[in-house]
Amino acid sequence: MFAALPAAAQNVTAQFQTWLQNDLWPAARARGISQQTFNAAFNGVSPNLKLPDLVTPGQTAEPPRVQHQAEFGAPGNYFAENTVAGVSSGGRSRVARLQQPLDAIERRFGVPAGILVAIWGRESGFGGANIPHNAFEVLGTKAFMARRKDMFREEVLAALEMVQRGHVSVSAMKSSWAGALGQPQFLPTSYLKYAYDADGDGRADIWDSQVDTLASIANYLAAHGWVKGRDWGFEVTVPDSVSCALEGPDRGKRISEWASMGITRVSGRPFPDHEARQEGYLLMPAGRSGPAFIVTPNFYVLKEYNESDLYALFVGHAADRIAYGDRRFASSWGSVDKLYRSDIAAMQRGLERQGYDVGGADGLPGFRTRRSIGDWQAKNGRAPTCFPDAGLVRSLG
Repeated sequence: MFAALPAAAQNVTAQFQTWLQNDLWPAARARGISQQTFNAAFNGVSPNLKLPDLVTPGQTAEPPRVQHQAEFGAPGNYFAENTVAGVSSGGRSRVARLQQPLDAIERRFGVPAGILVAIWGRESGFGGANIPHNAFEVLGTKAFMARRKDMFREEVLAALEMVQRGHVSVSAMKSSWAGALGQPQFLPTSYLKYAYDADGDGRADIWDSQVDTLASIANYLAAHGWVKGRDWGFEVTVPDSVSCALEGPDRGKRISEWASMGITRVSGRPFPDHEARQEGYLLMPAGRSGPAFIVTPNFYVLKEYNESDLYALFVGHAADRIAYGDRRFASSWGSVDKLYRSDIAAMQRGLERQGYDVGGADGLPGFRTRRSIGDWQAKNGRAPTCFPDAGLVRSLG
């Protein structure tokens, strides 16, 4: 849209420069950022209007029609075997090569090596991914005109702090299109809180140090509540007698209770004794159209790294394959209707009008939306699937 309106784009650029000087610079100065650092960071920077999820100044933010992040697309697409196998096979070789530092990191933070390496592989291809964008261009643009601009305002100020404190040079501040940095793909606020100097050279280097990268990921997870000694979860079979609408971290039961309801591990083995005594949660990321899981609190710690059920599931699954060998999910991902994010948002608003808590009409079918669908389907005489489809959009949109 912006590319077709060069005059409008020029106007946005002028507004951006005014915002930099009259709004962002005073906030940066109050945080101890020097004029020299600020000028170096934004020298030659203009808003990148090709970035997704932008809102024209003066307009109201609405859920975008198309979802750009793979984590929120059709569930089965996220688990392409070549992608999972690449992370798991690459992870095994790196665990073997880095066994000593990984053991030390696990002793320090309590997070297993497989989890750390799976995140590393997913985020940056073990440091091999091309991360091409000027971080100040991305973060500045998003702080000025993204749907979540308040969040990105904090991130761009944190990025300036990173440079001001000497952690990194302006020229090295390269990011993803979402503003994430380095091999663990930390946002700047996460770098300032959780980046960890594991090799003892005096600098937490998430760009060139593999050990610092892995320790920083572990520090992040530990700080967000990783429970040492617990698994992340188990693939299970859920009988029809157990409603898919029981999903969610606020509907936990002892894992032994789930087992007493007829939920079994796909491996045929019983749940480990130490897990059976503790709380677990039903997870059905594609409703009845895909694999089901009983997950532990550690699954939701993984979601703190990336707020996506599919991301956390990918990491847990890849970590299992790194540790135990390449075994795919026992259940397959069924086909789901191709829906725009705006379609799902309309359906969510329809559910909200009927009193359901969908977790916000954002166009993303999280667990509150999935179980609301299941409850609505059961109430209306339909077989609960707990996942959006075109018929639901027509009925509720």
